[in-house]
Amino acid sequence: MDLPKRKQIRLKEYDYSTDGAYFVTVCTKDKRHILSKIGVGGGIPDAPYIELTEKGEIVREQFEIMNHLYEDINVNHYVIMPNHIHFIIEISNGRSGTPAPTRANAIIPKYISTFKRFTNKKCGIELWQRSYYDHIIRNESDLIEKQNYILSNPYKWIEDEYYSQ
Repeated sequence: MDLPKRKQIRLKEYDYSTDGAYFVTVCTKDKRHILSKIGVGGGIPDAPYIELTEKGEIVREQFEIMNHLYEDINVNHYVIMPNHIHFIIEISNGRSGTPAPTRANAIIPKYISTFKRFTNKKCGIELWQRSYYDHIIRNESDLIEKQNYILSNPYKWIEDEYYSQ
């Protein structure tokens, strides 16, 4: 029995080890609400806030750990929503000590694979869907737009494409 081919969502011929910034979205397996809860009120009336679950805390900690592991790969902007994460990963100073990239060893897929593997192991369950969404940030205005999207995501949770009860 032949399995259907997976849809290729990466850009063909693009070097995912190139210096620059990338906006990434990773969903939980079956879009389960296991990473956080969005509350309203907190310190500012009617303002949403994110309350991380134990698994969400592990995800947050893993971003910090990986920022220390890789000198030239950094995640400064991220949001941990109930069933997905958005983050901006920035690559600088060349190839992070890796060989010339191929599809198998490009930095972005490798980073995400490592991130998923470590968080799965620490949580003791398979947290993530198999794939992820990425967007190559092309200029400063694109970067600002993605940073604002991350900051405003909790405010728009009910309208979010990943929202479910």
